[in-house]
Amino acid sequence: MATRKQDSTYTRNEKCIVECDLTYVIQKIEGRWKLQLLSKLEERKFRFSELKKEFSLITERMLTLQLRALEQDGLVKRTVFAEVPPRVEYELTAMALELAPIFKQLSDWGNKHRKLAEKALV
Repeated sequence: MATRKQDSTYTRNEKCIVECDLTYVIQKIEGRWKLQLLSKLEERKFRFSELKKEFSLITERMLTLQLRALEQDGLVKRTVFAEVPPRVEYELTAMALELAPIFKQLSDWGNKHRKLAEKALV
């Protein structure tokens, strides 16, 4: 197991990587599916099977891993109902809801610049 350096031994760039707020948030939302899952969960609560149908290209294993990571980071709440068969619902936490306007801004930016890039290719 790697040991963490003392603050005084970090170079300036290493310190930014370790302590940078932007790096922190990117680590929480990075991954092929996390932003898409968070965006979808902004709409309402979803059951696992509903999310699987929404994202047909994702494997069940990857969906499970991404949801677990989001849950571990406090962005998604998983609720298990004591029923037969078991029912599990996923929803955004208050912390994730704070990110919702940022998702919209990122989406708008992507849409705008994708169109500009497509026009440049024509």
